[in-house]
Amino acid sequence: MDTQIITKLKIDKPTNEVFEAIADPERIGNFWFSSSSERWEQGRTLTLRYNEYDAEVVINVLEVEENRKIVFSWGGNDQETIVTITLKELDKMSTIIEVNESGLKEEDPELINKMIGQKEGWVYTLTCLKGYLENGVNTLRASIIF
Repeated sequence: MDTQIITKLKIDKPTNEVFEAIADPERIGNFWFSSSSERWEQGRTLTLRYNEYDAEVVINVLEVEENRKIVFSWGGNDQETIVTITLKELDKMSTIIEVNESGLKEEDPELINKMIGQKEGWVYTLTCLKGYLENGVNTLRASIIF
């Protein structure tokens, strides 16, 4: 069974603006985490914080191609997955962002629920990113009630 989760969305902004919204710790709080401990650069270990949920997650940035790709691992221990964010320029003013999360364990009895949860999370995150970049909406993030 293929356990990859792939989510794509078109954003009407240039690739450099989409990239910076993720990589810049001053901007990420407008659509995803409350804060990032530092800029997303290859080889760094970052702490991402959700103030609303009093939660933190540590990620390892494995690869960065400016304005094109960010690869990171998260989850730790036996739950670690690899996330590849790819940016493809459609034209000077629009970008396709693709998120591919891989590494979920096929033998995990909770696999289907985890895949659904991760897919929902990526759709929500990319929707918040689109709202922020295209319309300046920065109040959507952290609105999901668990």
